[in-house]
Amino acid sequence: MPVPPWLRDATRSAIIVPVPETEPLVTTHQRALNRTGPSLVPAHVTVLYPFVHPSRITAAVVAEVAEAVAGISAFECVFARVRWFGDEVMWLEPHPDEHFRTLTRAVCERFPGHLPYDGEHPDTVPHLTVADRRTGDLVGKRRAAAGIAGALPIRARIDRIRLVAGADEHGPWRTITEIPLA
Repeated sequence: MPVPPWLRDATRSAIIVPVPETEPLVTTHQRALNRTGPSLVPAHVTVLYPFVHPSRITAAVVAEVAEAVAGISAFECVFARVRWFGDEVMWLEPHPDEHFRTLTRAVCERFPGHLPYDGEHPDTVPHLTVADRRTGDLVGKRRAAAGIAGALPIRARIDRIRLVAGADEHGPWRTITEIPLA
């Protein structure tokens, strides 16, 4: 697998589920909240972060990821509710969330040395982050949450996972490869 120049500078990787159906709504509110510009990470639900260090991602690693999710079919979900982790993180709740949990379990079984969020959250909750502690103030987040809630539900078809890498936790993140679901 040829290594693109940008990947040599990457320090982190993740496996995500891109959710392009939510992108216009999420991006609009992220721009309003974040004075430094929109998120450099696409709207997504995280399957596994952190993942293998980018310097160790080989064709064999990609093949193992593909094998881990090979029996998992594409699925539909609905983002119909704005939720919060404390007062800092605003997120959209996917329903049902079991398919996302299945993806995470499958990848973690194949890569047992990599726990979601380094094991900080034993029961990882599938979510699509809109704003976090770096994004806006609480008043702005609550205003954005009301605007987002008024635009829900958003139906999405989940048919792929994406292996991404970046130089730090916040981006920019680039796609290494996409793996279709069955």
